[in-house]
Amino acid sequence: MNPKIFVIAAIAILVGVLGVIYVTTSNAGTSEEGSSQDTQNQVTPITVELENVSIVQVTERAAIMEIEFRLDNPNSRSVIAQQLKYSLFATSGSEEYKITSGEIGKRPEGMVDGSNYYTLLSNNSVVLKDKIVLNSPGNSPELMSILESSNPSWRVEGDVFFNLSSMTSGQENELHFEASK
Repeated sequence: MNPKIFVIAAIAILVGVLGVIYVTTSNAGTSEEGSSQDTQNQVTPITVELENVSIVQVTERAAIMEIEFRLDNPNSRSVIAQQLKYSLFATSGSEEYKITSGEIGKRPEGMVDGSNYYTLLSNNSVVLKDKIVLNSPGNSPELMSILESSNPSWRVEGDVFFNLSSMTSGQENELHFEASK
């Protein structure tokens, strides 16, 4: 027998199997299942609250503070919070002063080489903390009076970047938030 016949038969069988797979998967992704996939990839925005701002130490050379954010995930699936950028403001009387800006976490760029993100399990929350070091606060008398006062008012605004439980599922979401304490 001619070996070319076996090769042609194997190619025909392979093409037939691939055709059957293509037809069954293209029909499965229509109407009901397609809409459930879209619903599954929609993300309810997470909520961000200013949990606490504490002044650890104040000297003429440096002021050390800690800030805590509470992130709540109302989704039935886990969410990854990649980065939280914030600006911290303090109010003294009728004046508002910008104290500092900072960020917690890191957004992936190019090749993802590390896991500097935070996983929020379904219907759960996580507290993110950051340490703030202000150099030479003694150069600003207004800032020193705020830091040495017993109960300043704090306000924070910023952005949090998050997506579903995988870096590749769903789209990246951005939420602008404002909170006060």
